[in-house]
This record gives sequence, C-alpha cells and structure tokens, in this order.
Amino acid sequence: MTTNAPHERARWAKRASTVAVLLAAAIVALTACSPKKDNSQAESEAPHNVTLTPEQMRHIRLYTVAASRFHKTIEASGAVDFDNDQATSVIAPISGPVSRLLVAPGDKVKKGAPLATVDSSDFAAAISAYSKALATARNARRLADMDKDLLEHNGVSQREADQARTDAVNAEADRDAALKTLVSLNVDAQIIKDIQDGRPVSRIEGMIRAPISGTVAERLITPGQLLQAGTTPSFTIADLSRVWVMAQIFGADLSAIGVGDPAEVVTGMAARNLAGRVDNISAVVNPDTRSVAVRVAVDNLQDLLKKQMYVRVLIHARQESRGLLIPVSAILRDDENLPFVYVAQRDGSFARQHVTLGYRAGEQYDIPAGLKPGNRVVTDGGLFVQFMQSQ
Repeated sequence: MTTNAPHERARWAKRASTVAVLLAAAIVALTACSPKKDNSQAESEAPHNVTLTPEQMRHIRLYTVAASRFHKTIEASGAVDFDNDQATSVIAPISGPVSRLLVAPGDKVKKGAPLATVDSSDFAAAISAYSKALATARNARRLADMDKDLLEHNGVSQREADQARTDAVNAEADRDAALKTLVSLNVDAQIIKDIQDGRPVSRIEGMIRAPISGTVAERLITPGQLLQAGTTPSFTIADLSRVWVMAQIFGADLSAIGVGDPAEVVTGMAARNLAGRVDNISAVVNPDTRSVAVRVAVDNLQDLLKKQMYVRVLIHARQESRGLLIPVSAILRDDENLPFVYVAQRDGSFARQHVTLGYRAGEQYDIPAGLKPGNRVVTDGGLFVQFMQSQ
C-alpha cells in the first residue's frame, strides 16, 4: 500500500489539471458565444419605422402640414382695480375733530354731497375772514367812487384819488381771495349768498363734500378723529360703472397683444363674460414675476367687479400670427412624456418624429420645431400605429 501512494497522488493531480483546462475552455467558449451590447444593438432598440398593410391603412387618416394664419387668444390672470381716471381720494380740506359721518361705504353720492362734518376753527375763521373782506371791499370802493367825484370838482387831489382807487382794488382782491378759500372748503353756496346779502349766519360746521359723483368705495376716518387740513385721507370715491382689470402677461405672449385688442373678463358669476378692451400696456417688467401689466378697461354696469377681485382675462389679438398648425389628435407622448407625431415616409412607412408644441388654437397646435410644410402626419389611428411599432 505504501509503495502505491505516490502513484495515486500523481494520477489525481493529472486528473485535476485536465479538468481545469476543460473548464477554462468552456468559459472561453461561453464568453465568445454570449451577445455583446454594442452600438448596433442600441440602434436596434430605437423605434423602427412602421409599415401597414392596405387593410390597416384604411383605419388611419393623414393630414398634410401647411403654413397657416391665425389669431391668438391670450389667457391670463388679472385683478380688478378702480379706473383711476374716474376715482379720487378725498383729502380733509380743514383741520379739527370729526363730529359726524354722513355716508357709508357703498353709498352712491353726487358731486358736492356732504360726506362728514368737522368741528373746525379753520372753517369759522374762513367765514369770518370773508365777511370782513367783503365789508372792507365795499367801503373801499365807496370811498374810491366818492374821491373820483370830488376830483372832478377839485375837492381832492389827484394823489388822494389814486390812493383811494388803489385801496379799493386791494380790498377787492382780498375779498376774492377769501371767497376762493370758502369755495375750496366746500362751503354751501347758499351760505355764501347769505353772507353777501348781509343776512346773519348761525354757527356753521365744517363740511367734507364729494368732489365727484360716484360710489363711496372707502371710508378712512372715524368720529372724533383729528384731521389735518390737506394731509388726512378721508374717503375714496370712484365711478364703478367702469373699472380696470390688470392682467399679467409674460414675454412669450406679449408680442401678439396691442392696444385696442378686444378682451373678455371671466368672473364665474355672470351668465356671460364681460366685454373689455386693452387700453394700456406697461413699459416696465415686474421684477418679481417677470410679467408685464396689461390694462383692460371694462364696463361694470352691474357692479359685478369689485376692487382686488381675481378674474381670468381672454385677450383676442387682432395681430395675425403664422405657423404650422396640426390637429391636436396627431400628438402622442413617449415614455418620457415628450410629444411626437408619426410622419409618412416616401417608402410608405411611418416614422416617429418628436415636435415642439407652441400655441394651441382651438383643436390645433402650432408646431415651432419638428415639422416642415408638406409633411404628412397621422391624425386618426396614431395609437394603432404606436401599438404596431411596439410589436
């Protein structure tokens, strides 16, 4: 047994060497036979053109791409504002505490209507100043007329007559200035007439009056509040029969819009949209939103639009646009949600072509890139072609 052991070990070592060689050869053979994923295979994985039978062709419809003209309708969000040409902030013309408020927000007022009363020493002082200036002017004019008569009869010197006339002119100028002060303080015309006629005037409260006709949109003061003449905002009055809607338009759509374009305001409350018209396009860009404010003037006869209300605006551009329009039904999406269409090839097959979607005009898309005039695209049956391509 001992003498045969070396021979047994040699025999087993030779057998292991043979197995190792055979295993290595098998690995090499398998490696050579395994498929390699090279560029040619990657290309084969790309979508291939689809060829349909005559029977299958009867179930699809083709559309020939051509240059088209259309008018854009730009949709944007907007906020309602007063028509600032028909709205004003009422500033207190006199100083003093508010004694009574005579109107509330929402009230309609006429020009000159009283809005609030104020206990104002300024008001009383202005009336007193006018009464004195009126009396002084009358006396000065009477003396000037007397000196003129005396001058004709050598009763006074020319110098004295000239001085009397100058005094009368100065007094009348002071009278007129005092009258303008009363008018600026909105003193009632009947009170001024009573002063001019010499009738006694009882204690008069200062009055804040409406400078225009319209609706009291805001009341900014309260009873007892101390007002400062020419400084304290008291009311906002606006003619709400016409308002502004400030629409925010971005650069891509701005080039299609012009002053005078018709517009519609969608409120969601009215049975139909409110008609308007673009009357101003801002010259600056909002630094925060990068949008441009486009002002749409809208008639608001039903008082549906309120300040700061958010609405949708549809602006119908009068300027004509040009592009390649194809039906919406021609647009399909790939696995990455990118839009594409199927384009008929010269050999009768259909190739997948990615496109860029532009403005949507009703049931058509403008295609800025991806197609050329004369291309024929599948409009009906595109999903069937996509299914055949996946087989």
